[in-house]
Amino acid sequence: MELEETSHSPVDPEVRAYVYSLVSALGGTGADEDGRYVLGDDALACLKDLKKWLRLHDEKANRLDVARCLAEANLVNGDLLEILAAWPESATEDRVKSKIALACLELLVPLTWPIEKSDMQMTVNHHRHIPYLQLAQTSYKRSILEHESASILRTAVRVGLPSMALPMGERGSRDEGIIKLLLYFFRNVAMISPPQNLPYEGKESEVSRSATIEAFHCQDVLALLLTISSNMGEDFNTQDTVIMEVLFHLLKGVDVEKLFMDKKQLKSKNNDELKSLLAQEAGMHRSYAKNAPTRHNRFGTMIWVKRDDARMSTVSGQDVLKNGQQTLSKMDQTKKWNKPKQRIKNEEVAYDRFDMLVALTEFATTHLRAFVEEFLDSSFNPLFNHIRRAIEREAERVLEAHKQQFFYLVSWFLEAERVRRRTKKEADKRNKDKKIDETFEPDSFGLIATVLNQESFILLNRFMQDRLDLKAWREVQAGMRCFTQILLIVQDMSESPLEEDQEIAENIENRIFYEESTHDRIIAMLRGYKDQGFGYLNSCTELSHVFLRILERYSKENVDLQVRSRRRTRKSKKAAAKQRNETNEDDEDQASEMEDVAEAERVSRERKFDFNRFSAKFMTQACVDTFVSFTKYYLDLDTEQLKRAHRFFYRVAFKQDLSVVLFRLDIIALFNKMIKGPEGLDSAGPMFREWDELIRQLIRRLIKKLEQRPELAVELLFSKINSTTFYLEYGYEKQTTSSKPRAPATLEVRGSMTTEEQIGIAVAVLYDDKLEQVDWALKTLASAANERQSWEAEASARQAEAQAQEDANTETSEQPDTTSKAPSIVVTPDNDATRIAMFKDSKLRLLMTLAGFERLGVEDEPNATWIIPSSLTSTELRHKRDIIEQHRTTPVFEYGDEDPMTAEEMLRRKPTEKAPRAEYDDDSEGDGIVTDNMEEEFLFPIGGPMKNLNPHKSALDALKKKRRKRHTVLSDDEGGLDDEAREAQRKARELADLEKRRKIKSHEFVRDSDDESDEERDREFFAWEDARRKGQEQKVMEALRAGRVTKTVEGEKVKPPVGSGKGSSKRKSEGAGEGKRNKRRRMDSFLDQSDGSGDGKLNKDSAMDIDSDTASDSSSPPRHPKRALSVSSDDESADDDTPLSSPPLGGLSLSKENDEAHLEQIFSQGSLGKAPAEELEEGDAEEQEDDAPVVSTARRRGRVTVFDDSDDE
Repeated sequence: MELEETSHSPVDPEVRAYVYSLVSALGGTGADEDGRYVLGDDALACLKDLKKWLRLHDEKANRLDVARCLAEANLVNGDLLEILAAWPESATEDRVKSKIALACLELLVPLTWPIEKSDMQMTVNHHRHIPYLQLAQTSYKRSILEHESASILRTAVRVGLPSMALPMGERGSRDEGIIKLLLYFFRNVAMISPPQNLPYEGKESEVSRSATIEAFHCQDVLALLLTISSNMGEDFNTQDTVIMEVLFHLLKGVDVEKLFMDKKQLKSKNNDELKSLLAQEAGMHRSYAKNAPTRHNRFGTMIWVKRDDARMSTVSGQDVLKNGQQTLSKMDQTKKWNKPKQRIKNEEVAYDRFDMLVALTEFATTHLRAFVEEFLDSSFNPLFNHIRRAIEREAERVLEAHKQQFFYLVSWFLEAERVRRRTKKEADKRNKDKKIDETFEPDSFGLIATVLNQESFILLNRFMQDRLDLKAWREVQAGMRCFTQILLIVQDMSESPLEEDQEIAENIENRIFYEESTHDRIIAMLRGYKDQGFGYLNSCTELSHVFLRILERYSKENVDLQVRSRRRTRKSKKAAAKQRNETNEDDEDQASEMEDVAEAERVSRERKFDFNRFSAKFMTQACVDTFVSFTKYYLDLDTEQLKRAHRFFYRVAFKQDLSVVLFRLDIIALFNKMIKGPEGLDSAGPMFREWDELIRQLIRRLIKKLEQRPELAVELLFSKINSTTFYLEYGYEKQTTSSKPRAPATLEVRGSMTTEEQIGIAVAVLYDDKLEQVDWALKTLASAANERQSWEAEASARQAEAQAQEDANTETSEQPDTTSKAPSIVVTPDNDATRIAMFKDSKLRLLMTLAGFERLGVEDEPNATWIIPSSLTSTELRHKRDIIEQHRTTPVFEYGDEDPMTAEEMLRRKPTEKAPRAEYDDDSEGDGIVTDNMEEEFLFPIGGPMKNLNPHKSALDALKKKRRKRHTVLSDDEGGLDDEAREAQRKARELADLEKRRKIKSHEFVRDSDDESDEERDREFFAWEDARRKGQEQKVMEALRAGRVTKTVEGEKVKPPVGSGKGSSKRKSEGAGEGKRNKRRRMDSFLDQSDGSGDGKLNKDSAMDIDSDTASDSSSPPRHPKRALSVSSDDESADDDTPLSSPPLGGLSLSKENDEAHLEQIFSQGSLGKAPAEELEEGDAEEQEDDAPVVSTARRRGRVTVFDDSDDE
């Protein structure tokens, strides 16, 4: 049996044996001592050994075995507390007993230390021992608070009093350790609470917050805390964080409103809460009774509906037969999809939760209220100022949890101060006791001033931003509570009768109003709510509500209040001046009064605009969703919380005119349920009427907006983005404008007028409403003239001195140049209005330009610098100033005798310089388009997309003109055609060309941009041309080597080599021979009929013989024996379709005896287009493809758009 028990024991038996032996040797009760506790002989040594076991075994090994053994051995209740209780107050000076009491305290602190382990830190040993130890610590706390024979807490205070009595400079490390040990013991007692998930055998009231507060009060612990807190920084230094922890665990969750109520008010409050709970319970019973089972409704009922998609929806139960709303609700419950949520690991320590309310007894409330009032009067400023400095310098004793506790306690005590003042005022009004009022009000808000300075605001803002970035929501919630209470305190200070408080409040409000980062942070905290819990939701909505309300009140502060504030400030300055024996005149006071009124009006307008801009940031869909989530708890919200949500929705819908944001089905359904039910607001509640009116007006707007914007019916299903919201509200898209300022147009004076007259005109246009700008220019010129004169005088002196040195030292051949240019003078505006006018006022800029000012930088730069150049001398500057002064004194407003013009009419915009035309953008060159025909200009506009696409076009046109000119001269010499024939031919050519171009789809309407260049297309074109040229060259060389070139010289036929006979040629050209011969006959007959004998001979000589290799064609002599050259190949059928960019070889003239060598020489030069111009074939003068084939010359062709007529094909 022993082995079996040992194997199941949670603690090592050897450790248990050692610990039990030490506990037994410590002491115990005996019958011979009347049940009193008797210490063992080595009690002090046993206590020290137990302390070593705790430190070396549990702490070093991260285990809880020794603590478990001590709990099972009942060391605390049976030994340690009995030893402390046996130490009488008369034996305080007994050193042995005091040492034993200190040793007991050293054991009590680790045994009562709260066990805080996260899931990552938990081990099997921890899971095994922590539940047992938590229950044991609860029993420790009960015994400490309510010991039968002695006050344990008072005895612990006696242990630390000798060390606290010493001055701070005389205390050693041991004394500081004893004081800290004592405070940690109080902290542990305040922290221990019954575990929520474990059964506790005793009464929870024995270890509740009320029991703790009563024990602390009765045993002088609260008095000790007040003493240490009020002397923080003087007699105590490092104990601030421990004191703060004790206060946090005493005050967290305590309702401040109830704390400062008297008995009558508290009783009434409790009665109201009880009535509210009973009414809520009765309502639940009534709603249940409607659907409760009865004797006759035990039979089942099912309703089914067959839908269009062949599916069936069913609803079961007789309760769905009563009304349609109940049926729909039941259907909603059945079809509702509960999205599975991931289990959130609860790593939050329960000891740091401060949003759970705690109920206190009447005695505990009385004692805690007295303690809080004394703390606010004497200890708030010293303690929290000391802790704030420790947090700022990141002292080692400051932990992360201490920052959260600091801001929560600040918010709690600030709320307590507000409630205390309000309660005091109400009591004064009831009692009509003026003496109390007079003694209370002068206290002002100086008791809490340490958290209202700039350093506290900086620390709070940094803390909230850091924790918001880290998503530490509990700490963010503490910061929001603190900031909310500071805002409410500032609001109370602004209503205080003391001028100092009003001035401080005004400064804080002004700083908060213009801090953009604070605004954005509050919006981010409100918008970032997701599932942080109701505590976070309540804090962020309260902060937003208070922040908006205070800033709105500050922005609406009237002019009288601002003038009164400025007058108060001036009086304080005047009083200080009187103390220094200084006097002020009444005229200056009157002028200051008028300036204050003007400044107050300007500030009021500015504040109103800034608030409207800022409040619009709260009207986003995310912020609305947060308040909707808050409103869903409407059954659990009190009056103030319901009012908070109501004010926000009213601001969105009616103050900001953004009711469209609320037009969403779930929001409308929630509002309808709050009023119409089921489970709606209590109709007898104080906020029911306001919510009813708001919802009715909102639904009325919804119906009206649906009639105006039918598309809203679809948008009801979704959240609204900014663009959709604006469109649904106003019916058109929001127009966005560029915010970059532009400089005005430059002005100049009409006509040829002198500089003096132009300056007079510029002064005249500024005279009526901008005379101060003329005065500023006069002062600037005068100052610049004086400065330039001073520099000139100095330069003259330097030059004279250098000349004297040069005369004295004649041996020096070279002297340094002492003359230099004057430095430029920067023109500075005297105020913001002048600075803006220097950029936006074109008339002032004209005057400055005429006065010689020059501008540096870019034209559209608002902060461009104006200078007075170094080229202007002081005399010229004074002359310009005199001219402006003359025209200012006697301005001339009209110019001209016969038809006078005003000075304003004499100004005009200075024309901007046009960019020079590009050299290649010249329309003078002809491009083959006839411009006298309007229809042709429409089809092919000049300068269209086909213009200058190819740089070789001009070369081709030049060759055409040259050939046409040469042909015209020859034709005129030989008696060419008459004028009528030429005119008829020209018109026929134009009609044929126009008909072809009508079939062409203009390239202008296909391309994206006329100015766009296509380098890739050009590259492909030239590559294709090069390949085609090389292919043609290869074919010609193959023909030469095969002997297929027929040459006629002076009527003699050169016979081709073997293999190139008639039969062979005929076989190769069978497919196209007949068509070629018919086309050639038509061409010959046309030439003979139109040109006569002389012209026919010339045209026949210029024509190309297309050899069909038939017997008749091969035997016929050529028309021009010196130029004719026929090349027969396999591709003869394609020669007629050869484009201009791929010229055939028919245009070559073999003038040398070695024809083949001559061709090779031409090809070796790179391309056929590099042949000399005199070797080119003269083409036909008539460029009609239907009438005669064009003689293609062997030259480099440009890329043009020429379309072949395919009628003959």
